[in-house]
Amino acid sequence: MPHIPEPDEDGLDAIPPPHVVLYVEQALLGALLLEPQRLRDVAGIGPEAFSTAAHAALFAAIRSLPAPDPAEHAKNAKWLEAVLDAAREHARGLTASYLHSLIQACPWPRHTPAYARMVEADHARRALRAHAQRLAHTATDRTLPQPVDTTLAEADTLTSLVDDIAARLPPHSSLLPRTPATVPTTAPDYAKEAIDEERLLLATATAHPGDVEQMRWLAAEDFARPLHAGLWQCLTTLTRRRAPVDPVTVLWEAQQRGLLSSGADPTELLALLAEPVGDPQYWGERILQRSVLSTAHHVACRIRAYTDAPATTPHQLVTGSRRALADLSAVRTRWHHATSPTPLARPAPAKARGTAPSRASPPRTTAPPTTRISR
Repeated sequence: MPHIPEPDEDGLDAIPPPHVVLYVEQALLGALLLEPQRLRDVAGIGPEAFSTAAHAALFAAIRSLPAPDPAEHAKNAKWLEAVLDAAREHARGLTASYLHSLIQACPWPRHTPAYARMVEADHARRALRAHAQRLAHTATDRTLPQPVDTTLAEADTLTSLVDDIAARLPPHSSLLPRTPATVPTTAPDYAKEAIDEERLLLATATAHPGDVEQMRWLAAEDFARPLHAGLWQCLTTLTRRRAPVDPVTVLWEAQQRGLLSSGADPTELLALLAEPVGDPQYWGERILQRSVLSTAHHVACRIRAYTDAPATTPHQLVTGSRRALADLSAVRTRWHHATSPTPLARPAPAKARGTAPSRASPPRTTAPPTTRISR
């Protein structure tokens, strides 16, 4: 039978244990308080690398004050008092007893560089998680005036952070990236809107098959509904064959591909394909835009899942994040192809006088001058 707490119990047993990095930070700060001259062995981290405001304030105070003479420091606590006074300006809850507990928490001051490296690695994990959360939020923010541009800019910032982590924390050759078992997603459900746009695209593309050939940037994986993805493949296949395209031929191609075996009603498909509205290019860009945003959100969730695992090393974070971002790069390239203006054709070079026009030359718009014959 489960234990029912008494009214006077405070439930402290339910508090989870602190993260391992907290003990690492305590050991690092204890080493610096005990032997301040070891600050020269600490590189690559600043106050922002610490997980608590108190530890960040202490490190900033240690770094701002000149190191005392080792012999004098061993005799009195004047330097420790100065550190405490400086740190209290940003963390009022600090006490002298906590500083002494930090000194007791340091096993070996000579291990200061290793402690600093561990703090830097955990800070990289937290920073990567924060940037991934920002990317996920941006990809689902429907109030943005330019959602794709803003999302891709956020992805560029995340990519720069991954490159920075890779440069500062070189990998170990024996480590391989871990793949999270599940990737939790909390993307809003836009299925109804997406399906409506896909239906309109299929209908308008069937009515204007000439535009399909110009929409190679749209792929089947951009569609939210598998049936619609299959119908788009039918349309692209027919146009590349130069075959007739109308609702009946598309329906026949769908049957040949086995799309009707899932229970799709042929009558409903004919009705769907026979109601064009608007321009295929417009609906295609709408579908591709949704694909870019959903891919960015999924990439952010994958990276966040990597950072949620404490056992993930910086090398595994870098490798896993780059693999995830590669998926976004692929759909991003197709988005640029879809939205970039078509380059203007270069004018043909002027032909030499007296050269006969080629068969591909445009027809003349004016009659050639007549030549008078003298008698």
